[in-house]
Amino acid sequence: EKKKNLDYVQKYKPENDVIRYLRVLLYGPVGAGKSSFINSVSNVLRGRMTIPALASATTSDISFTTKYETHKLMKGRGSSKTFYPVVFNDIMGLEDGDSRGVHADDIKLALRGHVKEGYKFNPVSPLTQGDPGYNPTPSVDDRVHVLVCVMSANAPQLKSSVVEKMMSVRETASDLGIPQMAMMTHIDEACGETEKNLRNVYKSKHLRKKMKDFSAAVGIPMNCIFPVKNYSEEIDLNDDVDILILSALRKIIDFGDDFIEKF
Repeated sequence: EKKKNLDYVQKYKPENDVIRYLRVLLYGPVGAGKSSFINSVSNVLRGRMTIPALASATTSDISFTTKYETHKLMKGRGSSKTFYPVVFNDIMGLEDGDSRGVHADDIKLALRGHVKEGYKFNPVSPLTQGDPGYNPTPSVDDRVHVLVCVMSANAPQLKSSVVEKMMSVRETASDLGIPQMAMMTHIDEACGETEKNLRNVYKSKHLRKKMKDFSAAVGIPMNCIFPVKNYSEEIDLNDDVDILILSALRKIIDFGDDFIEKF
């Protein structure tokens, strides 16, 4: 499975010639592992440890990511260096309360491609037309093609205000026809059996309940929620970690490619 999925991802090219990059937007609560997921994808594709997205090793209730950044994944080295046609956008985390964390309206603008690269999120006031960070004429390349919610299996129950923000973002994405899925991270920390052996992930009743509760809370179907373990303490790659990440990445590509074919 690992080799098959890796080949699939490595050979992928958008069918639609207008699109250079399939754009994936990651959103979710603070500390869920959005930046770490980008790094983990990069590790698997490059076959070694990499850190394209700066991530925090400490769990905090304040977002480590503050800017809107596009992370391209490098392919090859030196003069033959190119980039994979899939890019990830990382944003500030969602927090409990009105003037904390990324504003739901900023995520909605990002979905339509209106947020410029490097824009620094302001939890108190969302981006508006005329601001320097606002892109008035987004191309189809600037728009988001897959929306991925990242949440931790080891986190306490989501606060109602965070769920409300997620639902609001999901509604806008649905109106735009953007495919949506979720990554459940920290599966090893949430379940002892899975920590012992990652292959137990789909046998874990605890993780299944976590996924069901999350599905019920935000409305993402169970078959669109993927358990993954991000690289955090490892210094070498691990096949079991890679397999889960590649399985999720292949689905991201499939969902996104179906969407951009409609353009």
